[in-house]
Amino acid sequence: MRLSVISTLCLAVTGVVSLPRYLNATSPGFPNPNPAQLAAIEKQAGGSPGNGPLPTSLKAAAITSLNLLANNELFEVAFFSEFLANITHNVAGYDEDSMGPHCSKDFAIKALKAILAQEEIHALGANAILHSAGQPPIAPCQYSFPVTDFPSAILLAETFTDIALGTIPAVQVIFATDGGAEVGNVVLLGSILGQEAEQDGWFRAVQRKTPSAAPFLTGGAPDFAFTALQDFIVPGSCPTPLSTIPLTTFKPLTITTKPEARTMTLEFQVPYDPAETVSAQQNALVYLSGQNLPLTVPIVNPVQFGNLTVFSASFPFDSGFANGLTIAAVVNGTGNFTSDEAVAEATLYGPGLILVD
Repeated sequence: MRLSVISTLCLAVTGVVSLPRYLNATSPGFPNPNPAQLAAIEKQAGGSPGNGPLPTSLKAAAITSLNLLANNELFEVAFFSEFLANITHNVAGYDEDSMGPHCSKDFAIKALKAILAQEEIHALGANAILHSAGQPPIAPCQYSFPVTDFPSAILLAETFTDIALGTIPAVQVIFATDGGAEVGNVVLLGSILGQEAEQDGWFRAVQRKTPSAAPFLTGGAPDFAFTALQDFIVPGSCPTPLSTIPLTTFKPLTITTKPEARTMTLEFQVPYDPAETVSAQQNALVYLSGQNLPLTVPIVNPVQFGNLTVFSASFPFDSGFANGLTIAAVVNGTGNFTSDEAVAEATLYGPGLILVD
């Protein structure tokens, strides 16, 4: 028997699957809503998750991808629930004056209620596909967000949504080419991709940026998204240990210069590792920007300072980089790459996330 999204969710919420709650101010019952609670989430979200059939088996790469997507959706649920709560309860830094002239408190609450419910549907949907294929669902972790006010929160929302917009197409390729039943969900992922882009347009417009950053957005790879996600997860708090997901977690790459939309030199730092010393002869910095081929630039003057290695590198924005997100990574070798996936395979430190307009 093939299960639909709705029937699988109802199975999950009636006792087959029970997930712990670590989320603040989510919809009643989430992540284990009963059918009535699920209907209320759908109403707030503006639609249902669809009633098409789900796969009853998945290839290994698809399981890994869905584990990543479910973790990411649950993180987004936690973020937007906290963001909404801060505005609703007049937390300092989240008042209407902090929103600027292009947003009101009432509209921000209306928008974030819808976005929160939509992300809850996305998370439930990812877990429904896993459940339909006999895989354990992903439970929410505990999270920590480095934001203190409305502007920093909306910028973070833009940043992680940009990462999602680059990751979902990579997952679509996996679903379409691995020979499994998940090929039927490529269109579903395309629908999510468009929906996330609609959200991102609002995040940008509130900041007085053009709603769409560039004609072609920056891609990425699942390993980059998996690493970035862990910046917001309290270590050891995940009921489903992240170590069980066969993706790579890279060492951190920190950008210490404020990037601008022009060609300039940026300063970087990475943890010092005597067993893996960063050098200009053995390593390089690679940028992913728009749909351009990855661009490799030399590492300049790497120097150890205590437990850090610091270095500089050119940021050649005027060579055709896209507005919005650019991803930086320190790689093994100094040659050129022909795909984002090849960059991820060679990465030692990253991703460094650069947002410029």
